[in-house]
Amino acid sequence: MHDHHRRKLVIAIDGPAGAGKSTIAARLARKLGYINLESGAMYRALALKAIEQDVSFDDGPALLQLARGARITLEPRLDGNRVLLDGRDVSDRIRERDVTEAASRVSVHPSVREWMVARQREMGTQGGVIMEGRDIGTKVFPHADVKIFLEATPEVRVERRLKQREAAPDQAPAVAAELHTRDQRDRTRSASPLVAADDAVIIDSTRLSVDEVVSRVEDLVRRKLEQRIAD
Repeated sequence: MHDHHRRKLVIAIDGPAGAGKSTIAARLARKLGYINLESGAMYRALALKAIEQDVSFDDGPALLQLARGARITLEPRLDGNRVLLDGRDVSDRIRERDVTEAASRVSVHPSVREWMVARQREMGTQGGVIMEGRDIGTKVFPHADVKIFLEATPEVRVERRLKQREAAPDQAPAVAAELHTRDQRDRTRSASPLVAADDAVIIDSTRLSVDEVVSRVEDLVRRKLEQRIAD
């Protein structure tokens, strides 16, 4: 069994907004002792820097310059990552509405995505990472050991998003509209659109609890490790 300690896996979790990827990735990272490479948090940190430096979200070259000068660090904690921007803890700030909106716009620039992907691959070279996003199994870690595509109906995703934000039920229409816009943008983007990798295991979490999804992924991880030892 020593082999398994030497080479930890790379796990990719993709899927649409609100499918529960972040929750699943965080829970798995904690259970497996892996780092959860949150792509969203990294884009949010860059978006925050753009807001603070007054850089336009539509100016790709300026955003890339900003990214090159930014130190974005993820520190695993029991309750999820601490996100550091140039050494400052921005974990709470990047969850706010203005940053959320900005991150969605900042992340459409191919040059910015390329820069992020390079950072993420650097962080993943040792293995022992879980990453969730829209294009992890297809673009970022095409050789990931375990690839999950997490789906859920739009209704359920809206419900989960409301709960996650502790928002009032009357915000449902606004959240539904926002998710619909993001779905459209994600699926039609020319740079790495949202699509399940050929070798991904598709899990529809509409009727599954977080625990049920986590244990399914854990089974896949266990099988992968056993298979690797058998090889």
